[in-house]
Amino acid sequence: MTAQETLQVRVVQKRTEAEGIASFELARVDGAPLPPFSAGSHIDVHLPGGLTRQYSLCNASHESHRYRIAVLRDAASRGGSVAMHDSVHEGDLITISTPRNHFALHPAERTLLLAGGIGVTPLLCMADRLARTGAPFALHYCTRSAERTAFVEEIRASSSMAPHVHFHHDAGAPEQKLDLPAVLAQPGPDARLYVCGPAGFIDYVVNTAKGLGWPQDRIHLEYFGAPAQDTSGDQGFEVRIASTGKTYAIAPDVSVVEALRKEGIDILTSCEQGVCGTCITRVLEGEVDHRDMYLTDEEKAANEQFMPCCSRARSKLLVLDL
Repeated sequence: MTAQETLQVRVVQKRTEAEGIASFELARVDGAPLPPFSAGSHIDVHLPGGLTRQYSLCNASHESHRYRIAVLRDAASRGGSVAMHDSVHEGDLITISTPRNHFALHPAERTLLLAGGIGVTPLLCMADRLARTGAPFALHYCTRSAERTAFVEEIRASSSMAPHVHFHHDAGAPEQKLDLPAVLAQPGPDARLYVCGPAGFIDYVVNTAKGLGWPQDRIHLEYFGAPAQDTSGDQGFEVRIASTGKTYAIAPDVSVVEALRKEGIDILTSCEQGVCGTCITRVLEGEVDHRDMYLTDEEKAANEQFMPCCSRARSKLLVLDL
């Protein structure tokens, strides 16, 4: 597996967008155009202390002079959001990857965008794209309160986007709260649903949509972090490397990535939560216990690849194409 191409950029602006949310505008040091991206794309950001985190691009996808990301300072952070808020400043040089897109926007007669909190970032870019092309859409933006809602002024200032955006606050009046069954009623033959936000929010939207008849292939989602797993019943297993034939024991409390790293076998990783897809590895033999949020149900059922950062084995042995 090859590393994602990287480039160095400067933080040309850092701005507070809402309570606990900061945006970062990034540009090339030499002023040259940045690599193009499509709505729904994200970049890897290499942070102080050796951390790497993924952030969705939330500026207009036709822009080539900048990338913009927004980061929520998370009290349960594993270090990424705190580093962005406390250690990355205007004028700093940072390393990022070129954009990639696992959450692409598809043509549709009607598009529904459901954002939970900071999950608005990829959907804001999608809404801009849909508005610019005149495609029918609605963005329902759900937050705890108005104070925690980013990009409000920007959305309201856009004559093409504002009529399609609906704000819903947990702390607001009952009449403005999200009526999800009504929003998702009558999906139609060519409607698509995109949802991004906390795991609980995504599960609520997806389960409601399925209950109302939305086909699985018309529901698109992106997690920012994997939900907690019950690891109390985890067992040890073995991993064999196909290229060498060597077999390694994986302890119940150690990931495949961690165990192989100790043996000098490095697998490229990024989020280490099964969200980003960076560490995807081909499985030649054995049955996988999938715990990622990246592969589709069909891909998991095929049992041909897995995420060694988080997934494990149901069988005693996994043979990996490494």
